[in-house]
Amino acid sequence: MELKQEMANSLLKTSVRTNLLHQTGLSLYSISHGFHEEEVKKKLHQFPGGSVDLQKEDNGIGILTLNNPSKMNAFSGVMMLQLLDKVIELENWTEGKGLIVRGAKNTFSSGSDLNAVKALATPEDGMALSMFMQNTLTRFTRLPLISVALIQGRALGGGAELTTACDFRLMTPESEIRFVHKEMGIIPSWGGTTRLVEIIGSRQALKVLSGALKLNSQRALSIGMVEEVLQSSDETKSLEEAQEWLKQFVNGPSKVIRTLKKSVISGKELCMEEALQNERDLLGTVWGGPANLEAIARKGKFNK
Repeated sequence: MELKQEMANSLLKTSVRTNLLHQTGLSLYSISHGFHEEEVKKKLHQFPGGSVDLQKEDNGIGILTLNNPSKMNAFSGVMMLQLLDKVIELENWTEGKGLIVRGAKNTFSSGSDLNAVKALATPEDGMALSMFMQNTLTRFTRLPLISVALIQGRALGGGAELTTACDFRLMTPESEIRFVHKEMGIIPSWGGTTRLVEIIGSRQALKVLSGALKLNSQRALSIGMVEEVLQSSDETKSLEEAQEWLKQFVNGPSKVIRTLKKSVISGKELCMEEALQNERDLLGTVWGGPANLEAIARKGKFNK
């Protein structure tokens, strides 16, 4: 009897975790964690400036642009709110397959706007902002889109953290990534440390976060932080390069690409048994579907 109850509890936990992973609109934190989202939003509304713009192309590739060039695309409070709005919009973009994240005027982002940082100076404010941005960027990482950060110029602080939320990173020749949190007397709080360790390992992450390892484009490439250094530093040309680079991953039906991304995310975030079960369930959404039947009808020509 006890064994049956344990098995039932295990299955329930598996179902809950899997649902949390793939349902949209769910947060990591709630009131039970001391997180009051609406209160945080009211505070962030007090700090205007810049915008987060989203362009959705017919080919299924979106372009998310941080647009606050007078402050090196630093995140104002309103931009943090807009980023969440754009993530929600992308969660509901069923035709989407890929996403490029970039900054306006040939620089990525210098992190948080200091006006907001100075005004939200208490530990309580810092924790609330951390939970808000961790929620947003975790939902971002779970998007069923293959994402790439196009890093031009500088990606500093929170901007550096945002790059880690993407599946891939590309850099222009003169660009750099700097986690400047230690210099500000804090640590990354938008999930950047956790994701950085996953990308480059704990030893390299310690070097980067401590400032001992400076990430120019070539050094970032050598430690696996980025996939490729682009040929051009020109804003328009580098975006074109990034679009061409991303196309190799999103060539195919959106249903299949999106299901593939969901399967990879479950493999990363769930334990082995849960990930295998979720992979099976995801397969059921594409097996015998239009793309599968069309491929079978080609009689193996996809091997050529």
